[in-house]
Amino acid sequence: MPAMAKRAFDLVCAVLGLVLLAPLLLGIALWIKLDSRGPVFFRQQRVGRRGVPFRIHKFRTMVADAPALGAPITVGADPRITRVGRFLRRAKLDELPQLIDVLVGTMSLVGPRPELPRYVAMYPADLRDKVLSVRPGITDPASIEYRDEAALLARAADPERAYVEQVMPAKLRCSVRYVEQRSMRGDMRLIGATLSALWAR
Repeated sequence: MPAMAKRAFDLVCAVLGLVLLAPLLLGIALWIKLDSRGPVFFRQQRVGRRGVPFRIHKFRTMVADAPALGAPITVGADPRITRVGRFLRRAKLDELPQLIDVLVGTMSLVGPRPELPRYVAMYPADLRDKVLSVRPGITDPASIEYRDEAALLARAADPERAYVEQVMPAKLRCSVRYVEQRSMRGDMRLIGATLSALWAR
């Protein structure tokens, strides 16, 4: 798939999405501010293309000092999640600000989900290089397959260990397959599958 064509598609969709969804985005931002103290956006360092770190944008779904109150992964009914946050996470609306990241070029609409540096450091070197050879995305096959990841990890005795030993390797394999087989047609199918899954929620 030509990189320029993919980037052009990303730009058009990101601009259209931000314009058309502006009333919804503003409404969510106001709802977050009214519900709990703290910023509207949650920014966190992730590993991007070629290993370059960037700050991902999400709507804040947890209390302002959440990182200091628990593990980096979120499982089940995490008490750090706000009332608004529970809804936003369930509907995946907290991911919408990543259209900003697509617009500036640190992300793509479709690509391997960007991971925290501490977890990327655990990737086997050959797989890490392959996954980081493309821009990370808002959605990918692993996002669809593991859309209920938090509930799955909540059933584990040690959620972070279960993530590192079971979920992360499976998601990494999905990401590698995506990179090896990626195409514009495949990206369109993944976007359609993601929208269908969101609508079903």
